[in-house]
Amino acid sequence: MPVDAIGSQLNTTAASATPNSGINEQDFIKLFVSELQFQDPMQPLDNSQFLTQLAQFVSIEQQSEEVSGINNLLTLNSSDQSLGLLTHTVEVTNADGSTASGKVTGIQYGANGVQVTVTTSSNNVLTNVNLSQIQLVTP
Repeated sequence: MPVDAIGSQLNTTAASATPNSGINEQDFIKLFVSELQFQDPMQPLDNSQFLTQLAQFVSIEQQSEEVSGINNLLTLNSSDQSLGLLTHTVEVTNADGSTASGKVTGIQYGANGVQVTVTTSSNNVLTNVNLSQIQLVTP
């Protein structure tokens, strides 16, 4: 069960928070408007160049929507997979490296992704357990 992959996917940073390695949508719009403002009235922008730049803008917008859709699918997949963990016994690695096992008794959906609540055999309750911390799932 690839729980680690899903947990690590949900904890990735947003695209706007990553370092910019190229031109983004906002930069493109600013550049495009500047070009239209400062073009020579005696030699206006060629229509083919204008259409090419407009097509590039549309392409950037479509790619942004595709990334958003893929992120939504990953979230739904993780939600679906976490529901399957309810009442199953899991082995969890704690922050200090120790392990604990118990039954999944709750699921929380939040900004940090899906987190589960695990109740151990000694009735200790582990809350806010990330899916990436789960090492073993047994029925």
